[in-house]
Order: sequence, then structure tokens, then C-alpha cells
Amino acid sequence: MSAKPSDDGSWQPEVDELALRRAQADALGGPSAVARHHEQGRLTIRERIAAMADAGSFQEVGRLTGQGRYDAEGKLLGVTPAPYVMGLAKIDGRPVAIGGEDFTVRGGTSWSGDRKKGGQGGFVEDMAHHYRIPLVNLIDGSGGSVTSINRRGHSVFPGVHGFERSVQLMGEVPVVCAVLGTAAGGPAGRAILSHWSVMVKDTSHVFAAGPPVVERSLRQKITKEELGGSGVAVELAGTIDNAAASEAQCFEMVRRYLSYMPQNVWHLPPVVDVGDPAERAEQALLSIVPRNRRKAYDMRRVIQLVVDRGSAFELQPSYGKALITCLARMNGKVVGFVANNPMVYGGAMDGPAARKQAHFVELCDCFHIPLAFLVDVPGFMVGRDAEAAGTLREGMRSVFVGLQASVPMFTVVIRKCYGMAGMGATDKNGLELKLAWPSAEWGSLPIEGGVAAAFRREIQASPDPAAREAQIEKELRAMASPFRTAEAFGVEEIIDPRETRAYLCRFIDAAQERLATSVGPKPKYGVRP
Repeated sequence: MSAKPSDDGSWQPEVDELALRRAQADALGGPSAVARHHEQGRLTIRERIAAMADAGSFQEVGRLTGQGRYDAEGKLLGVTPAPYVMGLAKIDGRPVAIGGEDFTVRGGTSWSGDRKKGGQGGFVEDMAHHYRIPLVNLIDGSGGSVTSINRRGHSVFPGVHGFERSVQLMGEVPVVCAVLGTAAGGPAGRAILSHWSVMVKDTSHVFAAGPPVVERSLRQKITKEELGGSGVAVELAGTIDNAAASEAQCFEMVRRYLSYMPQNVWHLPPVVDVGDPAERAEQALLSIVPRNRRKAYDMRRVIQLVVDRGSAFELQPSYGKALITCLARMNGKVVGFVANNPMVYGGAMDGPAARKQAHFVELCDCFHIPLAFLVDVPGFMVGRDAEAAGTLREGMRSVFVGLQASVPMFTVVIRKCYGMAGMGATDKNGLELKLAWPSAEWGSLPIEGGVAAAFRREIQASPDPAAREAQIEKELRAMASPFRTAEAFGVEEIIDPRETRAYLCRFIDAAQERLATSVGPKPKYGVRP
């Protein structure tokens, strides 16, 4: 009930009403709705924030927002809270803006008041912008609803609550989105407008429009899982970066991702000493690359042996599998690793791998994270299917992005480095430090394919074409030794594989002064090809 004035001048009645309104907000959609939500293996937004943020650190903003119900005399009967909960919190002691929809309140659909809280822009994004702190979006809502036409008496033009601030934040602070239920429409769009995103297998879905809209417009009967489950969104389309087995794992992944990020682009990422000596040399690296050039090996193992122990955090592990992208630490400093995966297409770069590389390089460049390329790439994927998929355009986009990046880059050629794909793994606008293992080889294209093209007539005219082709390949391969290139200082250093960690750590340490004097937003020029 609404408060009545007190005769003794105390404001206790109003405080009592405040407590009632807060209790109504805390109840979200009510006990039965919350119970149904829990039965589906999902937490409420308040439970999610409590699990994500440091204990006791959440300061809610807009807790009283909602739709009050009153009797004929104007007395308060109850309040239906707004479906969006947000505020200020800390993660690992660092302030963040955090918020999300709650499905138990009107299915998490958008709510309109004098000012938006979040979900479609609003206060939570403004707070991240003005305070220059990371934004954590916990998404579980379907965006707008046609029922708003009844409420307003007219339809709203697209973009009234647009993505202007969302786009601005992408160049200012880390933006993380966790899809924890069904995300459609505006919330799905905001999941994409992030630096990194994660969803929960089996209970999360993301799509532009859900099954009812698809059936009505295209006559396709399809389930939510078939339309936008993790198998589609994470593994096939790459719409969402990572998938978690549970909400608890999802929250842990968000916390870990943020541990590599600075608070904003005006700072460097935090340095964390894990007690791993920079001079550590792993004997296993000496024999990890097979002498048989056609035989694959475990590039993830190479990364693990080089970086600070336990520090590798892979992004998009199940998309663009010909390439590995991960954040890690070297002597405590955050570094982005881009590594070709010889276990998939022999490391050749296809369209998804190129898109993955371009996004990751932009991410690291935005937040002043130096890049280390572990190269074993025979070139762009070739063939009819690759050409039809636009692999060449996607590949050149990744090269374009790399040539615009201004963070220090370090190239370590593990085995193959050929063509334009190999060029995209070098620091052309910087020091261009290129290291190579003795197993390395490079050129405009692999000798095998190059000999077949350049010496075609000579080979065909030979009494034994196969023998002549093999002879030419052997002669050229001798001259293609990495030691020959090192003699000409065409590659800066050939190193014992066991020296890789120590060598990189020294240069990454030395690059910190450059990074510290180059903080701030990164300008972007031109048009991607």
C-alpha cells in the first residue's frame, strides 16, 4: 500500500513503501515464474549477477523501475518490475557496468520508460562510456514486441533506441556478452556488437528472429536449437565466439577473458606474474615438428610449451579451425597468439579462418596487446569450393587488417610460410622481427606447386617427367634452406625451438615502452576489400 504521512514527522511510512517496492523488484516475475525458470536449468538475472560479480559489490541502479498497480484511490497494490536489471559491480576487484534481461518478467522483452535502463542501449551503456569501464551484457531476451503498438498507439521507427552507443563502446572499453537464454532481435544484435561473446550449450539460442517468425515468413518449421543453438551459432556461423557447458562455466569464462583486458583503451592490460621463468626451455619443442613435411603436429601443444604455464585462453576454438587464436601471458604480459593449425587443411587459410584472424588482430590492436604469429601456412585455401566461398577476398581482408594494426608483432615461422597468407603474419609497419625454426621454409608458393607450373614444358619434354620434376624440386629445396635466407638477413634470426619462449619474452618486455606511449583509441582508415 502507498505510504501515509506520519504525524511525528518521520519518513518511516515512505521508507516502508520503498522496502515494499524493492521486495517486488527482487521477486522478478514471481515465485511460479522463477520456479519454471529454474526447472529449465537457468538462473534469474539477479542470481547471474551475484554469481558473476565479486561478493557484495553489486550496486543496482533503477531498482524501482516498472509498472505500478493502484486502486481507485491511488493506493499502491503492487509493482511489475522492468525486465532489465543493471548497475555497477566489481569483477576481480575492477569496476564494471553489468546488466541483463530476466525472462521471468514478460519474457525479457523490451521495456520503455522515460529513460532506458539497458538491453537497447540505455543507462548501463552510458555508464560504461562515461566511467570508461568494461560492459558485461547478460542476455536473455527477445527484444521488441508488437504489443508495444497497443501501448503507444503507433509503431516505432527502427533505431529510436539504436546502436550508436554500442558502436562507440567498441572503440573504448571491453564489451562482453553472455547469451544465457533466447536472444532475438535487438538483444541478439548486441550480442554480436561485442569484443567477445559466449553462450551456454543446450539452453541458449541466438538468431535474428525465432521459429514462429521463420515459419510465418518462409513456411519452415524449425526448432530453436536447429535455428540458433551453439552448433549453429558457435561452430558453423561463428556468430558467437565460445560455448560453455553450464552457466557457472560461462561466468568463469567471462571473468577469465576480462583478466586479459585493460579497463579501457587508455590503459594497458594488467601484468600478472605467475612465477614462470622467462628463460624456461622445453626439450619437447626440439622434436615436435615431424621431418615429414606432410605430417601434422599439435600446434596447441606448441603454444602451451611457449607461454606462461596455464595462461592460454583460446577464442573461437570450434570455428575457423585451420587457425588458433588465444590470449596468453609471456613473462606476465598479455600477448595475442595467432597460430596456423596443420591438423586442419594442412594449415591453409580458408574463409572462416581469415575472418577469425581479422577479428582477433583488431581486438588485440584496439586494446594494445602485442601479437605473436606462429606460422605454418601453405597459403590460402585453393580449389573451386574455396573460390566460390570468397576465400581470396576474406584472406585479403585479414591482410588489410594486419597492415592497419599498430601494435608490435612478432613472427615465428615453425614450418611453412607461403604467399599472401604468410605475408599477413608479419609486422610490415613495425620492426618486422621474423624468427624461424630450422624446420622453416617460405616463398611465394610451395616448391611442389611452383615447379609443376614454372617448369611444365621442361618436365613434359623429359623422358621421365616424374623423375625430372623430383630432381628440380630437390635442387630448389636446397636453395630454399632458411639458412640461405639468414645469410642475406632476409630473416632476422634462426633459433633453436627451445629458445622460443626466452627470445619472445625479451622482445615483448622491450616493447612495453612503445605500448605505454601509444595508448588511446585507434584510428581506422580506408575501406576493407
